[in-house]
Amino acid sequence: MTRRPVITIDGPAGAGKGTLARRLADHFGLPHLDTGLLYRAVGLKAEKTGRSPVEIAAGLEPSDLADPELRTDGAGQAASKVAVIQEVRANLLDFQRKFAAQAAGAVLDGRDTGTIICPDAQVKLFVTASVEARAERRYRELRAKGVDTIKPRVLAEMAERDRRDSERAAAPLKAAPDAYHLDTSDMDADAAFAAALAFIERKGFRSSGP
Repeated sequence: MTRRPVITIDGPAGAGKGTLARRLADHFGLPHLDTGLLYRAVGLKAEKTGRSPVEIAAGLEPSDLADPELRTDGAGQAASKVAVIQEVRANLLDFQRKFAAQAAGAVLDGRDTGTIICPDAQVKLFVTASVEARAERRYRELRAKGVDTIKPRVLAEMAERDRRDSERAAAPLKAAPDAYHLDTSDMDADAAFAAALAFIERKGFRSSGP
């Protein structure tokens, strides 16, 4: 690979963008940032401490992203709530743009990486799936972790999160005009990776590895 790309992966919760981002980062040897963890860290810390999310976002450290609790559904709901706050987004924007500016290139996944954070990224993907497919995946994931829940509840929470993310005034969830749309409703992780990789290689980027 002669150039080190910045790859952005946008899309709603449960579409598979995180899994895809990690695989692409590994394949191309690029640093990876799950931008959603930033908002999860802010939201979770705000709920636990009662401090202002804006204040927390201003002082967020990379070490704050190591908490295993950030991967829970509760943290995801907390993230969606603080993500609508313009001052929170502004305070986290510099953190994300510095990560993307590394000479080594980068893969960033989230909900506004291709539209707001890195509008000039060389490769933009918008990964989506039907709300039913995403809720089913989330339900299976929760059950596998031993969480007692029911499908209608998971579906309702997913739909509500979509509504919040799409209707928020600050960086609403939407695809960049030049993003490649990848619908994973009927795809497994391997098929999604193959489709994304084919698109990226058509853009002129290939792994420098074996």
